[in-house]
Amino acid sequence: MITRDQVDLLAGFGLTPNALAVAPVSAEAKKPMVIMNAATSVITTRSPYIVRVSHTLPQDTQPIAQWAAKNGIKRAFTLVSDFGPGVDAETTFIKAFKAAGGQIVDSVRTPLVNADFAPFLQRVKDTRPEAVFVFLPPGSQTIAFIKGYEERGLKQAGIRIIATGDLTDDGVLQAMGEPTLGLITSFHYSAAHDSPENKAFLKAYVEANGTKLRPNFMACAGYDGMAAIAEALKKTGGSTEPEAFVGALKGMKLMSPRGPIMIDPETRDIVQTVYIRRVEKVDGILYNIEFDKFPDVKDPGK
Repeated sequence: MITRDQVDLLAGFGLTPNALAVAPVSAEAKKPMVIMNAATSVITTRSPYIVRVSHTLPQDTQPIAQWAAKNGIKRAFTLVSDFGPGVDAETTFIKAFKAAGGQIVDSVRTPLVNADFAPFLQRVKDTRPEAVFVFLPPGSQTIAFIKGYEERGLKQAGIRIIATGDLTDDGVLQAMGEPTLGLITSFHYSAAHDSPENKAFLKAYVEANGTKLRPNFMACAGYDGMAAIAEALKKTGGSTEPEAFVGALKGMKLMSPRGPIMIDPETRDIVQTVYIRRVEKVDGILYNIEFDKFPDVKDPGK
């Protein structure tokens, strides 16, 4: 794309491995790279032209660790997917939970492609923590995990789930069904966020995509990424000269469907509110309902 099509900007990057693969190309070619999801903390350090408008796993994880310790959870087990974001989530949760007075009873990393959580869930059950902290990529794995959690009797054993919002992603939450009711997660976006900006976003999303899909955190970050690019181009008078364009993004503040966001001028990473949410039914449909928040959270991984 850079050599053949002479593109000015690179944008998107749903997963960490993709972003890390392209980062050195961005650095060498001096092409601005706007990250719209990939969430491993280190990504923005791999090229001076990378700006992230989405989130980092440490940013979403630290608040749930602090909230859990303050709300009666003292013994936790961590279960994460074994790739960059999962390692980030595990490291951050353990550090923040211990700092708040909690105890980690055990930890396990599951294969990135994993269809059967039974042995891991049995290990959690045998350890008898008060809660299991979970990070898994949203989709088939989160559905399989919730199903296994129910079948293996962890709920009946009194072991709570706490997680980042990937577990109850808006895009798959309804498919996960009743077992998700009451799950507590921390995240930067919920389709149920109550603001004029989110209502306008939801309306525009339905007009563009129909009613079958519910916008999730990736949709929100894509929307914000486009807004940030447009705003930067206004500041540069349409120029994509890399230093000027990235300079225009540094310190930028926007009112997103998720709430106020800012690009940290030092790290080129996002600063935002992280919400504590509970899965509830609204008019018969499952949503992540926000009930607490941590404003202006920077990436603690840096």
